[in-house]
Amino acid sequence: MTENAKSPRNRYRAQVRAEIKELGWEQIATAGASALSLNAIAKRMGMSGPALYRYFASRDELITELIRDAYRSLADAFRATATDGGDLADLAHALRRWALDDPQRYLLVYGTPVPGYHAPEDTTAITAEIMSTLLDACAATSADTAATALDAHLDEHRQWDGGHPAPAPALRRALVFWTRLHGVLSLELAGHFAGMGFDPAQLFAAELNGLLDD
Repeated sequence: MTENAKSPRNRYRAQVRAEIKELGWEQIATAGASALSLNAIAKRMGMSGPALYRYFASRDELITELIRDAYRSLADAFRATATDGGDLADLAHALRRWALDDPQRYLLVYGTPVPGYHAPEDTTAITAEIMSTLLDACAATSADTAATALDAHLDEHRQWDGGHPAPAPALRRALVFWTRLHGVLSLELAGHFAGMGFDPAQLFAAELNGLLDD
């Protein structure tokens, strides 16, 4: 008899995996992703190392799962914003809320790469969803402008956009929007504005207004 996804065994497995991921996030918040240790998680859970490896075969597999969850949560936040009629500014604020709600989650996917870790290619499928929502908003607001060398380059190399049909100026606007706002957020969450005496939210708002005026 085929075991279905709602069987007690599978429910238990899902619960254990969820607990492992929760403890993984705690480790990342305390010591950073590079210090993630399955053996330390096993000890916290009262399990042996080999027993825990039945749920995640390696540290990298756990990191991949955490990265997928992080990207999925941002994709869901963007989709909910767009579904509610949100525009480009609303997406920007959704991005900042998502980042500030859990800085370690943000830094895992947009911060310093974990030494020795390489994300599998299929994680790009979720990032393409995020960019697709952003490109929809940019395509709806991009004015007709003269083509630039960057437009031509982005139009020729469109792998990053998931095959979205947005015109080249919208591609450029989305990429500039993405890089500039992440620049502010990355510096803020890494603590580089600490002690400088200003509110990073005001800097983010000014950067966003500049982007919307372009």
